[in-house]
This record gives sequence, structure tokens and C-alpha cells, in this order.
Amino acid sequence: MSQRRIPSSPPARAGAPGASDTRENQLLAIARRLFARDGYERTSLRDIAEAADITKAALYYYFPNKEALYERVVLESMQSLVDDVSAAVAAETSPTARIRAFMQSSADVFDLARDRWIAGSRAFREGGSGGQHLAAIALRDRYESLLRQCIADGIASSEVRAIDPAIAGRFLLSGLNQMTHWHRPDGRLGVTEVMQQFLDMALHGLLLEARPAQAAEAQSSAAQSASVSKAPPASRKPRTGTPRSAAIPTDV
Repeated sequence: MSQRRIPSSPPARAGAPGASDTRENQLLAIARRLFARDGYERTSLRDIAEAADITKAALYYYFPNKEALYERVVLESMQSLVDDVSAAVAAETSPTARIRAFMQSSADVFDLARDRWIAGSRAFREGGSGGQHLAAIALRDRYESLLRQCIADGIASSEVRAIDPAIAGRFLLSGLNQMTHWHRPDGRLGVTEVMQQFLDMALHGLLLEARPAQAAEAQSSAAQSASVSKAPPASRKPRTGTPRSAAIPTDV
């Protein structure tokens, strides 16, 4: 089994690092926390400034509008996710291992930056317009198509049975997305353990494989049923009395 991969840090913004960059990252962290808690639409620049204990004018120095925040919160986070997952998938050789790597590395990104994941998801659904939103959609499509390709490769290599890769991809991602709603950091199982169990159930099913004796019994029962169905029907005496309506089955 592949070792758990630690996601990369979010892309650095152009410019020399310093006190300004540190303050900008602090403001981004506050914005993500508010977006994750209250949603993108319901969070104003004033809310962010008050939470950071600065004036709106000071906030404008770093982010002149919410569109600038959208770019940092959504686009950079999604680009980082795509890069991390793509690298994890490329490190594997078999299609099944690549499916696991895709899902596990995605879960790792969520686990290490929950506010970033949830804030980015809510801002993607609620905000953005024009070129920014189109760029976010393109990154989402690239992310999802990578999983579909892993599944399609599994079908082509006979590791995965013939299924619809798009439906299978949505099924797997729905489990990941729902986990972001219910999983608690202090819960009984960590995100890695939850994802491992989820993948085992998704890839191998819930039912135990039939034991040899059970399989033989099932085959015998099937053969008996087949022989009975081929036997000629017993002759019946002609019915008497008033004929029934043709719309009603005559054998009931």
C-alpha cells in the first residue's frame, strides 16, 4: 500500500515574503474560517475586517474586493488540490492503486486544511462570476476527469467491471464530500482510516464472497429450478361455466 502523501503548501503569491505577506495569510485564514462557517455570500468584507480587528480601508490594501478573495480562496486552493492529487496518482502503476491514491490524497488535503476545503467549496457554489468562475469550473472538471480516467483505465485492464466511469466517479466523490460534513477531528477514526474503509467497501462491496459449499448448493438449486421450468405442464380438465373476462388472468 502506498504511503500517505503530505499535500503541498498552497501556492505562494508573487513577491518577496515579509511582514506584509504574513499579514495577508492571516487575513486569508480569517476569510476562509468565516466562509466555511457562514458561507461566501453571507460574509462581507466588513465581517472579515472586524474579525481581523482592522479597518475596511486596511483590508482593501490586501483585497480590494471579494473577487480578489475568491481568487485566493477558490482558485489557488483548487489548483493546489489538482496538483497534489495528480502527483499522487502519477506515482502509482495500476488503475486500482491510482483510484485509491486519488481518493486518499484528496482526503489528506481535506484533513490538513479543513477550513480551506469547506470555504473553497462554499465559495465555488455561491460566488464567483465571469472568467474567475469559468477558471474554477475548468479546475473542477480537470480534477473529476482524472478520477474518471482512472476508473476507465481499470475497466480497460479488467481490474474494474464494466460500469459507467462518470457515475462511479460521482459515487466515490459523494462519499468524500459528505465526509466533510460529518467527520470530526476528535472522532473515533481519523480521515485516513475512514477513507480506507470507504474505499474497501466501494471497491470490494459489502457482501462476503460465497464459500465453495454455498456456491455448489446455489448451482445445484439453479439446475433444479431450470429442469422444473423445462418440464411439460400437466394436462388440465376443461373448465365449465361462464367464461371469465379476457382482461382477467384465467389461472387465478
